[in-house]
Amino acid sequence: MNPVVERVYEIGIIPVIAFNSVDEAVPLCKALVAGGLPAAEVTFRTACAEECIKKIHDEVPEMLLGAGTVLTEDQADRAMAAGASFIVAPGFDPNVTKHVIDKGGLMMPGTCSAGEMQQAMNLGCEALKFFPAEANGGVAMLKNIGGALKTAKWMCTGGINAKNVNDYLAYDQIFAVGGTWMCKSDKIKAGAWDEITAMCKEAVDTMLGLELGHIGINCADDTEAMKTAETLGSLLSMAVKPGNSSIFVGNKEFEIMKKPGRGTHGHIAIKTNNVDRAIYHLSNRGVKFDLDSKVVKNGKTTAVYMADELAGFAIHLVQK
Repeated sequence: MNPVVERVYEIGIIPVIAFNSVDEAVPLCKALVAGGLPAAEVTFRTACAEECIKKIHDEVPEMLLGAGTVLTEDQADRAMAAGASFIVAPGFDPNVTKHVIDKGGLMMPGTCSAGEMQQAMNLGCEALKFFPAEANGGVAMLKNIGGALKTAKWMCTGGINAKNVNDYLAYDQIFAVGGTWMCKSDKIKAGAWDEITAMCKEAVDTMLGLELGHIGINCADDTEAMKTAETLGSLLSMAVKPGNSSIFVGNKEFEIMKKPGRGTHGHIAIKTNNVDRAIYHLSNRGVKFDLDSKVVKNGKTTAVYMADELAGFAIHLVQK
């Protein structure tokens, strides 16, 4: 996967911004970074877009910058020279698309039909924009097309919000979404940077969907494990379901290990909508992971342990 596409995938949500003034550029991007979304698609809908991209590139280097609403080859050239790592267009123009690719840039043309998508992919586009997503049938539309275009990867924009973001990101061929709900224009005009940071954090938490999966308890042997499981089952009126290496209690809320496993006392499983994104975002919050413990199936990470124990328990993330 192209490293820029991979980073877009890890971040998951790309704020789409139309700046009114160059003065907004740096404080807004610092607010996005603080909220866990170090990326932006700066649209060429306003005259200051190019200058904003350059200023952000120079002063907030941790930001992954894209240029949006790019309609011409000249705009694409100016955006890339200013520091944009990817170019996004509302529609599919073969000439602009080929121009960006020939210059070594990453182009995400706007597409809304299988024909446009196929043409863009044949020109060498690794990533496509699906726009406007909701108006063009949303996830259901892409699932139908994805059955034929199995290598297509989409970033969806247009009608994406906190209520439907996970409907989109749950489909593996959608590698990211773009939106404005966490940085609305009125908040930008008001300079409400703390509010934008808070909304970004909320958007990240919604996307990750972290929740308790189960608690694993280490036991010395089969006998101790069964006694522990039966005691918990009796106390909580939960069913006991023996397995090969462990015994589950209830609807797998507890896993009683028949011999000591990872963690001094056991382990705690945290479920998430996407383990790769959780690793990226939690790492940015200071969490350390044992990447050698990653379990990968069909190219997607399904589980990973954190590097450190917590109160004698190993912590691992698992795919929902």
